[in-house]
Amino acid sequence: MLLREGEARTFVMDRRLGCSLAAVAGAVNAAGFLAVGYYSANMTGNLSRLSMDLRAVDLSSAVACLGLITAFVAGAVLSAFLVNAGRRHGRPAIYAYSILLEALLLALLGALDIALRVGPREPVLAYGLSFLMGLQNATVTRISGARVRTTHMTGMLTDFGIELADWLDAVRRPGDPGRMVQVRERLALHGGIVLSFACGGVGGALAYGWWRAGALLGLAPILVWLALPGAVAGLRGRLSGSTPPGPVA
Repeated sequence: MLLREGEARTFVMDRRLGCSLAAVAGAVNAAGFLAVGYYSANMTGNLSRLSMDLRAVDLSSAVACLGLITAFVAGAVLSAFLVNAGRRHGRPAIYAYSILLEALLLALLGALDIALRVGPREPVLAYGLSFLMGLQNATVTRISGARVRTTHMTGMLTDFGIELADWLDAVRRPGDPGRMVQVRERLALHGGIVLSFACGGVGGALAYGWWRAGALLGLAPILVWLALPGAVAGLRGRLSGSTPPGPVA
């Protein structure tokens, strides 16, 4: 799932990767809100809140929202730097390494949530989780050629609505069978991502209610499980001096 990029990717690869990481993002978003009162993946809401805070001259809240947005952008910037460097050096597994980095940092934040009960706990968690969501979203956006985003549900719901209309239109006026297949695939892709994000949110909220900081620690192994096959295949390719052939996961 994390070796092939752009047009070399199949619908199945995009669906598996998008749904898996969207579920993790939904869980992080819900757990983060319960932990610190901010949504780490909802930059539309944070930007709107920033505008309202500036209007109300609530500078402390405005600074907090601006920090979340800045952290999200910083995560996306780091992802782009990593991907660009990986491309220059012929490292197709750079996407897997990026997700492994996310897993490592998420585990670190979970550990800090356990250790820091007072003081800097809230800003560290809020900005750290936003940073990770920016990193994840940018990584998936680049590998999929912008077909998939795992934290941006506004865009996914918009695409789902457009594709639902295209599907209904195709049902009413049957035409090219190939186009019908493409419409169904896109509908399943974006609908699956939205559903996965929502289910991940429910799971993250329940897990944080049961285990508190342990919920964040529990999400890190899921990311490792998703990224490890690509990272291992990339390492084998480097050792053998070749790029892994075929649709390696």
